[in-house]
Amino acid sequence: MLAVATLVLLGVVALWLYAIKRRPRENDALSESYSWLWRGALALPLACITVLLAFGIPAGQRMAAFADSNALQIDVTGHQWYWQVKYRGYAIEMTNELHIPVATAVYLNLRSADVIHSFWVPRLGVKLDMLPGRTNLLKLEASEAGVYRGQCAEYCGLGHAHMQFTVKAYDKEAFLQWLNAQQREERRADD
Repeated sequence: MLAVATLVLLGVVALWLYAIKRRPRENDALSESYSWLWRGALALPLACITVLLAFGIPAGQRMAAFADSNALQIDVTGHQWYWQVKYRGYAIEMTNELHIPVATAVYLNLRSADVIHSFWVPRLGVKLDMLPGRTNLLKLEASEAGVYRGQCAEYCGLGHAHMQFTVKAYDKEAFLQWLNAQQREERRADD
């Protein structure tokens, strides 16, 4: 966008300088002035917008999160001042922790229970605001196993600085072991 804006600026400045320096012809009609106006005010912006959309729409489609019904889905709700995490289809509920498999798309259904929060994991390159009464879908994918720190990135009150969480990414086999262990633990708690 910066490159396109720079080109537009240079084009407008060049046309402006040309308009200042040119000598009017004797039969210079008013209609020629209007044609310059139409070309500069309508054609130039339309061409720029078309070029930006030609690149922007495909890039946006690649970044958008369209949940796969078979993918792991996790509900994350921001509260003042903690994160509630529930795994859909499993009886697993956690606070301030997410556990995900590596190299697998995980879809997060982000909600806020009270005020505006922002789900942010810098090393995974994701950040999305959460508004009360609205659910946002975020595709999260870790490329390597490890522990990633997350933080609320929207000031949400006095406890905001302590509204942190961790994302633990496991290889697929280790994640399945963790998932099975959590389910056994939840069944024992229910008994």
